Amino acid sequence: MEMNLRDHWHRLSAATRQWLTDNPGCLILPRTLAATICEETGLSPDRDQHGETALSQEDRDFILAQASPVTTTGPMHRFFDANQS
Repeated sequence: MEMNLRDHWHRLSAATRQWLTDNPGCLILPRTLAATICEETGLSPDRDQHGETALSQEDRDFILAQASPVTTTGPMHRFFDANQS
């Protein structure tokens, strides 16, 4: 079974969410983190022979979006008119 983190994001602890957003390029979750996510969400994702879980492209895209949220405040740069009349 795939994890689908988007639907279970709210069930993850702050520490787990922080690890995921600090490592947005992760393709395979370490077994300790996969076990933690299973405990927090009740999911039983597919694991390889080492206990690791591969993230789907959808999960990786979601984590990347969480790691770099889009701001709606506009550009950070201000331009001033240097012409004086």
